[in-house]
Amino acid sequence: MADEPLVLGIETSCDETGVGIVRGTTLLADAIASSVDEHARFGGVVPEVASRAHLEAMVPTIERALKEAGVAARDLDGISVTAGPGLAGALLVGVSAAKAYAYALGKPLYGVNHLASHICVDQLEHGPLPEPTMALLVSGGHSSLLLAPDITSDVRPMGATIDDAAGEAFDKIARVLHLGFPGGPVIDRLAREGDPAAIAFPRGLTGPRDAPYDFSFSGLKTSVARWIEAKRAAGEDVPVRDVAASFQEAVVDVLTRKAVRACKDEGVDHLMIGGGVAANSRLRALAQERCARAGIRLRVPRPGLCTDNGAMVAALGAEMVARGRPASDWALSADSSLPVTEPHVPSTDHDQTQGHAQGHAHGHDHDHVHELAKDNLYS
Repeated sequence: MADEPLVLGIETSCDETGVGIVRGTTLLADAIASSVDEHARFGGVVPEVASRAHLEAMVPTIERALKEAGVAARDLDGISVTAGPGLAGALLVGVSAAKAYAYALGKPLYGVNHLASHICVDQLEHGPLPEPTMALLVSGGHSSLLLAPDITSDVRPMGATIDDAAGEAFDKIARVLHLGFPGGPVIDRLAREGDPAAIAFPRGLTGPRDAPYDFSFSGLKTSVARWIEAKRAAGEDVPVRDVAASFQEAVVDVLTRKAVRACKDEGVDHLMIGGGVAANSRLRALAQERCARAGIRLRVPRPGLCTDNGAMVAALGAEMVARGRPASDWALSADSSLPVTEPHVPSTDHDQTQGHAQGHAHGHDHDHVHELAKDNLYS
């Protein structure tokens, strides 16, 4: 174990300041400072509030993680940080902090992809990822089906949401039902006491001519909202528990159905589920049921590792070190739309060399949100 890479990971893509420390695939510390209470009164995450909260929480959270892990910063073999995708300002706080610590300590810096990190975190609980890995990632910002032959260099999008993400739909329906923010946990709790077959809400993109692996929850969200409004307009009580259960069933039915189909079509005999919505009890139960029937092994991290956290970023960073992937350079900046096909952001020179060697350039325009980061204090 002493020969395995010791890596600190920083996650600030949204409203949680996460700092994790891993040695190889062993979790040593997972410190989180959440600003969710500050956003609750707005009914959703406010980017500027999140950025300021990250600034205040960063150093104390790093110090807490180091203490929890029982290691000194100088003992680290590398520092990894979420470079994207996510909220631009929030990402910048994490990237700037990671660059500062890496520069001051003389350690290699790894800018990694948020979505790939959600997949890699499962190694901390269930051991090395099978190759390839089929992953269903569901959160407030993403609903994606991904095939990862190599989590450090080859992640392929199979399908994604074309409108609202699953977690976003949970939050919006909770708002309509006056259940507060975030909506996922409370809907999950109320749904356990409701009838999932009480109301026949639609299943988006499940027709024979629809994209087999893409998701759409906007129509479902609208249908549920209109059903509730009609009840209220008629002066009738809204059966909140039945609505919660029926809505939740519509979401997890589509998610699990498409994920199992992707595994069958690609000949992959296991499925990993990650992201904040992976903590949903009904999603876990239905996925287990359908995977068992299909002969597919299900891997789902414990709920605390499903939501955004620094441990997942450290896990991917440790894998980068273990496989000898190139570190990022001081030109690293936040990329709010970093595609999942880029599990990490290597040095500029290596990036260009690889692009020429493969005969193509990147298929997207890096919208670096703060080019001044290239000339900042830590570069």
